[in-house]
Amino acid sequence: MTEAGSIVALVDDDDELRAATAQLLDLAGYAVRGFASGTEAARAIDADFDGVVVTDVRMPGMSGIELFRALAARDAELPVVLMTGHGDVDMAVSLLKAGAWDFLTKPFDPDALLAAVARATTARALTLENRRLRTLAEASAADELVGNSPAIRRLRAMLPVLADADMDVVVEGATGTGKQLLARLLHRGGRRSRHRFVVVDCAAWPAGAESALFDAFGTLARAHRGTVFLDNLDRADERLQHRLAQFAEQRAVALDAREPVRVDARIVAAVDEGARERVLPALFHRLAAVSLRLPPLTERMEDVPLLAMHFLSGGRGERATAPTAADVAHLVARREWPGNMRELEMAVERVVLGLDDAAPTGAELPLPDRMRAYERALIAEAVRRAGGEVTRAVELLGIPRETFYYRVKRLGIDLRRLRAEGEIP
Repeated sequence: MTEAGSIVALVDDDDELRAATAQLLDLAGYAVRGFASGTEAARAIDADFDGVVVTDVRMPGMSGIELFRALAARDAELPVVLMTGHGDVDMAVSLLKAGAWDFLTKPFDPDALLAAVARATTARALTLENRRLRTLAEASAADELVGNSPAIRRLRAMLPVLADADMDVVVEGATGTGKQLLARLLHRGGRRSRHRFVVVDCAAWPAGAESALFDAFGTLARAHRGTVFLDNLDRADERLQHRLAQFAEQRAVALDAREPVRVDARIVAAVDEGARERVLPALFHRLAAVSLRLPPLTERMEDVPLLAMHFLSGGRGERATAPTAADVAHLVARREWPGNMRELEMAVERVVLGLDDAAPTGAELPLPDRMRAYERALIAEAVRRAGGEVTRAVELLGIPRETFYYRVKRLGIDLRRLRAEGEIP
């Protein structure tokens, strides 16, 4: 079973055989690019070639072997299928050991060629998707706020400005959305990064133990010239909130003493989504010079593959092979993440350890079908977020316009119906 629209570079100096083979591949749904020589193909195929190569071995000028070696030097994962004569079998076997994808003995069985190309096409799609996710993950990991959704891009753009602004900040978001991470990035990006980042879990602070917090040698005093992160501020009892409001106003500890100790600290507070009414108005408005919101994963589903790849690349467990786009496909099939990034990270850990019972098995859904479903979901989500505008959807996906249309055609997506109904047929 072929994937309609997949690209095959067909290299053969025999015009008649090349035309016949191209017709066979075309009828099977492949887009064929024919080359009469290895030199011509070598000039046209680069490491980002979105397809596979089928080449004759014996050709004048650059042979198929030389072409394979030249392409392997550019991209060792580019599948190359070799067509050989009977006398070249031993040589072909040695090339397989060197990384060639497959070889066919002339005259070859058409079904054997189509089967080899189908396997190579699936492998190439996985390789390129894996690279795309890794590239995005590496780019985002520079500041650890991983994601390519509009909300995350806006937060990343604001970080350099806010880090040195020295204003207090309230970060709102559901559990597991990364509020403490955002607070640490604000601290690390500014002049206070040379001093302490002190975490105060307001939900866990024992009643009647305020002295350990507000004493001249207590927790808040250690944040002098640094940053105080008030986690779970909305879960602090009323007495603690009153004391924190006093500290936020005066920036001093030992408040009942005659000579309070000055604490030059920036305050970043975390509040659960929809829970700001549980914070005393005087305290909330004193701290909310800037208010930021971290969206849940349900509002940034296009980031799930990127976050999954980020966690896969840095997983704590040991795995025998490198994480692949197929691993990510197992995870993005889920549409609900009530625990947000924490739950996603734990799901990734299960994948790393081979304990992901929720992952589809080959008997339930073949790998090529999972990848097609995964691609369809990404494109559909982008089109929806873009309000049906292809130009905006292409920007959200981060792919060339031609690639977008190529994948839409290959996956059989009806854009008009998607715009009208918000569904993939």
